[in-house]
Amino acid sequence: MASLDSHLPEAQPQRAGVASLSLAAIGVVYGDIGTSPLYAFREAILAAGARHGGVTRADVLGVLSLIIWALILVVTLKYVLILLRADNEGEGGTLSLLALAQRSMGKPNRAILFVGMIGAALFYGDAAITPAISVLSAIEGLKLVTDQVDPFIEPIAIAIIIGLFLVQNRGTEAVARFFGPITLVWFIVMAAGGTHWMVQNPEVLTAVNPVHAIRFVADNGTLGLIVLGAVFLAVTGAEALYADMGHFGRRPIQLAWLFVAFPALLLTYFGQAALVLSNPEAMANPFYLLFPSWALLPVVILATMATIIASQAVITGAYSLTQQAVQLRLLPRMKIRHTSDEHQGQIYMPGVNRWLMFAVIALVVLFGSSSSLASAYGISVTGTMVVTATLAMVVAHKHWKLPIWLSVAIMLPFLLLDLIFLGANLMKIGDGGFVPLGIAAVMLVIMTSWVRGTAIVSAKDREAELPLGTLLDQVEQSDRLVSVPGTAVFLTSTPDLAPAALLHSLKHFKARHEQNVILTITTADVPRVALSERVQIEEVNEHFRRILLRYGYAEEPDVPQALLQCRRQGWKFDIMATSFILSRRRIRISTRSRVPGWQAKLFIALSRNSAAASDYFRIPAGRVVEIGTQMNI
Repeated sequence: MASLDSHLPEAQPQRAGVASLSLAAIGVVYGDIGTSPLYAFREAILAAGARHGGVTRADVLGVLSLIIWALILVVTLKYVLILLRADNEGEGGTLSLLALAQRSMGKPNRAILFVGMIGAALFYGDAAITPAISVLSAIEGLKLVTDQVDPFIEPIAIAIIIGLFLVQNRGTEAVARFFGPITLVWFIVMAAGGTHWMVQNPEVLTAVNPVHAIRFVADNGTLGLIVLGAVFLAVTGAEALYADMGHFGRRPIQLAWLFVAFPALLLTYFGQAALVLSNPEAMANPFYLLFPSWALLPVVILATMATIIASQAVITGAYSLTQQAVQLRLLPRMKIRHTSDEHQGQIYMPGVNRWLMFAVIALVVLFGSSSSLASAYGISVTGTMVVTATLAMVVAHKHWKLPIWLSVAIMLPFLLLDLIFLGANLMKIGDGGFVPLGIAAVMLVIMTSWVRGTAIVSAKDREAELPLGTLLDQVEQSDRLVSVPGTAVFLTSTPDLAPAALLHSLKHFKARHEQNVILTITTADVPRVALSERVQIEEVNEHFRRILLRYGYAEEPDVPQALLQCRRQGWKFDIMATSFILSRRRIRISTRSRVPGWQAKLFIALSRNSAAASDYFRIPAGRVVEIGTQMNI
């Protein structure tokens, strides 16, 4: 596995330094898991106390031990030490792992593709719930400052959430530089509050012994599984450290976890357990009660800032995941705006932002409190973790070239642990767990419908279109076509076939440009493609040439910029004398449709609402000519 180090991007550590990248990672990567102490221990201990209206010493130590070992096994061992090595040329996350697994297989695999789509769909459920539960849990601390604020908790939370989403189009560059320091202060404050109570009751340190966790689950049957579902709240956000690997590199993320986030989380959970042992009534809100009354308001303000940072990380993660899904042809094209001239990864997607804001506000209104939302939280995260562990087995065997028995032996224990957590969280479906599952189901239906629809359209194109060579022979032999000056660029996904726009142009205009380009844009199974490998030119004849542009799934296509590279390969053209001729296809449902009517209607709706090719590929609007075609599916 040591050879995998070569996949990490070396430019980032050299440019920014490990220390500064680690500080930035504290804010962006660990914002989500860093706000879990606001509600994780509370929900787990309340679930444990539901048996007889209170908790015993064994209950407290058992719950604490479960949280400690969840952090050790799930976050530290699985993600920080193992999965951070399963990078796709420095990029991590579900879709990066999917692309790496597909590339390792050597050919597209439908089963692996479907598993990857499930993981991506589940992420959207997590992206909707995280801002809602994080902001609510932070604002609820105001109840300890004054009882009169209770009716205003929900409106305050909604106002913060609306403000957070409304500023997305301005970019996060200016705010992001404060993410790391603010979250670092948050971890220090949490650790200080926890240490104070831990020192007063050091008995909680015995919870490091896993016997307490095992005994609690064994002695409590179904209740033990319910508590496990709540315990999992302590590790939500673990996927973020894997997904954000491309932004910071493996080493800064590992250092930030081992020396800051992990110790601070342990100390605050030790402190909450010690507080509950000393005062069982504190289980109503053990986090905020760690601090003296004079510190409550500052801690609430700091917690609110930390939850906004955690929410920001999830929102930008939704943008990045959607962009990758579009590039991998799992979703239709969407409008993308760059919010920074210096950092390509800082993007804003209006459609994603709008629907995600509506979903978060709806969750706040529907559930009203972080305790209610806690029942809905966890299912999507555990499902994503199951998908990650499954794909990691494929990568370990096919990409790392490990024997299949060793690949299974490495990941199977973690997969079984994830399945146990998933089973525990599935018990909460009736209490709100249906929400993330519903969101994931909708996204999965959209992705499968788009993949199936585009496959049918591609097959129809192959049935209807002429081989390019046949058409060019006819064009060269025709004496009725007029040659016009300039260059025409025809976009197509099948470079061996004549584009529909070219066929209609020749048929209706009876003219051929002096230079004609059959342009195909493909997405590789790697995050980025080197500039030297971006453009491939093939001379077909005196008037026609084929150009292939290759982009990684984490890149955004820029056709004019890429075509300028053709000058280096000897092709001279004037962009102001170039027309991009695109085919705007109108799709209708055939009476012999091969897909169910509802799915065909969904695909048509997605097609009509997808971003125009000229916008997505950054083609100058004044140089675009669109020719309408019609197709039945």
